[in-house]
Parts: sequence; C-alpha cells; structure tokens
Amino acid sequence: MENERDMTAALALAREAFTAGEVPVGCVITDAAGRIIGRGRNRREEKIDATAHAEMEAIREACAALGNWRLEGCTLTVTLEPCPMCAGAIINARIPIVVYGAKEPVSGSCGSVIDLFFERYGHHPKVYSGVMESDCAALLRDFFQNKR
Repeated sequence: MENERDMTAALALAREAFTAGEVPVGCVITDAAGRIIGRGRNRREEKIDATAHAEMEAIREACAALGNWRLEGCTLTVTLEPCPMCAGAIINARIPIVVYGAKEPVSGSCGSVIDLFFERYGHHPKVYSGVMESDCAALLRDFFQNKR
C-alpha cells in the first residue's frame, strides 16, 4: 500500500530528527506518479527557526522540484498531525491529500484541536489519519521520555 510505503519513508526522516535531538517528525510529498518529490524533518533547533517543521521543508522542496507553488495532484504524508501553520501551508499549496500517523492533541489542526480543512477556505484536502499510528506515536513517546 502506498500510504504505508510513504509513511515508512517519513518515519525514516523522523528517526533522523530524533537522532539530531529534534522532535521526531518526518514528511514526504509524492507526485501523481508516486515519486517522492519533497522530504522534510523537524529542524527547529538546528535552524533556530520556529517555521522549520517537517511539512514546511517538504513543501518547499516539492515546489522547487515541480517549479510551481501549486502542488495539485500530490500527497503529503507526515508522521504527526499538522499544526495550524502547516495546515495553512497545505491549503495554500493546494495539496489535495494529507496522510498522517499520530494525532497531535495540543496543536493538531486536522481534527484534534480544530479542523482547518473544514473551515471556509477555498481548498479542502482529503485527510487519512492513523496510518502506522503506533509506530509514529512510539517514536514521539520515546523521544519525550528520553528528554525527561
């Protein structure tokens, strides 16, 4: 299944973030043919940048790969439910499909706190949640247990 293949790639990026001391979130964006055209992982600490989320990195890379800010026909797969900033970027990039693993009860904007994709914006992606959720949640749990 493509969702699991893409989530496995996103989890590999999340593990890189974990190793680098970042909150372990990874993201990939695939084009309509299923090729990965954007990759990202959290780099907020490394870049000292509040916007250096995995989704933002992957969106920038995918836009550069396509030479277009519109990512129509693409799928974004991320290990953690997107926050408001990332949900806004998904809307602005016109990404039609979002797949995520673990829910984010503090800032999740695809249903956990709010669902920005059901607000009156001009773009409403389809969302598939819980893909490899236990793997995604376990990595986050391990990270935060090690921090304490």
